[in-house]
Amino acid sequence: MIPRNEHPNPNFKRADYIILNGEWDFEFDFGNSGEERNLFAVDSEFSKKINVPFCPESELSGINYKDFIPAVWYKRTVEISKDRLNGKAFIVFGAVDFHSKVYVNGELAGEHFGGYTTFRIDATKFLKEGENVITVYAEDDTRDYHQARGKQSELFYSHGCDYTRTTGIWQTVYMEFCPENYIKNVKYYPNIADGTVTITADLCGSGDFSAKAFWDGKEVGSKAVKTYGQTATLTLDLAEKHLWEVGKGGLYELTLTFGDDVVTSFFGLREVKLTDNAVEINGEPVFQRLILDQGFYPDGIYTAPTKEALKNDIILSMKAGFNGARLHQKVFEPLFLHYCDELGYIVWGEHGNWGLDWSKFDSIRYFLLEIEEEIERDFNHPALIGWCPYNETWDIDGRKQDDDSLRVVYRTVKAMDKTRPCIDTSGNFHVETDIFDVHDYEQDYHIFKENYDKLFKEDFLYDRFPEKQQWKGEPVFMSEYGGIRIELKDPAENDHKKAWGYGNAATSYEEFYERYAGLTDALLDNPRMIGFCYTQLTDVEQELNGIYYYDRSEKFDSENLYKINSRKAAIEK
Repeated sequence: MIPRNEHPNPNFKRADYIILNGEWDFEFDFGNSGEERNLFAVDSEFSKKINVPFCPESELSGINYKDFIPAVWYKRTVEISKDRLNGKAFIVFGAVDFHSKVYVNGELAGEHFGGYTTFRIDATKFLKEGENVITVYAEDDTRDYHQARGKQSELFYSHGCDYTRTTGIWQTVYMEFCPENYIKNVKYYPNIADGTVTITADLCGSGDFSAKAFWDGKEVGSKAVKTYGQTATLTLDLAEKHLWEVGKGGLYELTLTFGDDVVTSFFGLREVKLTDNAVEINGEPVFQRLILDQGFYPDGIYTAPTKEALKNDIILSMKAGFNGARLHQKVFEPLFLHYCDELGYIVWGEHGNWGLDWSKFDSIRYFLLEIEEEIERDFNHPALIGWCPYNETWDIDGRKQDDDSLRVVYRTVKAMDKTRPCIDTSGNFHVETDIFDVHDYEQDYHIFKENYDKLFKEDFLYDRFPEKQQWKGEPVFMSEYGGIRIELKDPAENDHKKAWGYGNAATSYEEFYERYAGLTDALLDNPRMIGFCYTQLTDVEQELNGIYYYDRSEKFDSENLYKINSRKAAIEK
């Protein structure tokens, strides 16, 4: 059975595709000499098998190798029929960490830098009728300061809040086939007042571009335009107006046609507006009750074992009273975002910036390109309400962050997407930002409340780093807090891997609930706070501050957490 054999991106789907997950030939390249040894050649022999899309560090890959891996090779054959060679043939990689080269029948077809974003290789001219050999090389150095690694450990062992590494392919690989004239990308701009959606399309070729919208299977709008260039724009008037709602979702289906190319997609009627003390969704203030989601799995590491496991993480979070998540230090796969859209689960699009040396301007060499690719891919998800490219840009070996590099990234995000707010660097240290968010793991809820009550009582924001950043009156968001440890199960420990968490661990359920309620109430009752993000959804390896265990089993009474989290916030009254 092919693992993860569903189409990985329902928001941009063609009918003719082949999922390439499953068994591939595999080889370690510890000396990074594979190219010299012609491992890309069609007749090269590999000594191992791997189960794609799972990384070689994971159990599900069948490799389960935990040490540093400088480079790896993959190879498999695929049968291509003659009719599929009449147009364009692309090989699409959900994500490959970090620098990848793709060979088709022994020839270099393309390469990509960046471990988190989707890329496609035009393989048309390299393919032939019958059996074709696809070979993938992936180079990965988590200690290179140009390379974003997120929460992947830079040490041999996992430690603190850094976990098992991921090398090579870790999201679905597939081929898709389309005509010579085809749709490259689309963006949706809903207008909730008029009940319309404007669609801009990047196209290859010229001809008629059309869109049809459906609600619950019924056609509710259609329009066509003729284009002679590389772009098209049209506005669909919707016969029925159904707003996308937090906690409920609500998606229109779309069929996009350009000549003989047909793409199916989804959109939601949703607009985001940032005011002085709230994020408004479709004109209503929504208090963000978010959970920090690291996106790690015991058996798949960066990759969920099944599509059901992806969706289940959202369901578990909502069950505990959260209405969304910070997708932390990782670019999550498109299918997860689609489930967020379906369920009405709001999220922030982030990146795995840890590992970069942000004290040096050239650290954005690849990072900026990946940010652009992330926005291009995920722009149309209504559940995605903001961007946050950096997280906690601490001093590096005594060197402070290069403010210009953060400013360039922030302004690039704003240039590419004017429909959402952007936080430059979550927690610290802000340079140019739409929201001034803070991280505070104070465990005494009396002190915590006293500190942040000053925001509405004295118009003063308590900040642990006033010498590094200055609040200029931006909306305030407690984007990390809590992280309460409770050790009711014995963690797996050895001399090198110790259980970790914030502050003193709670020693009973009663102590946990009291502390959790005290901290959370302080934020819900603050009329100048636009939301919170609790750390975190699950335990991850040695980090034991999840509201669920790492295997997603129950740790706390979710009904109790739901009651604490879901009561009305001050900004909602």
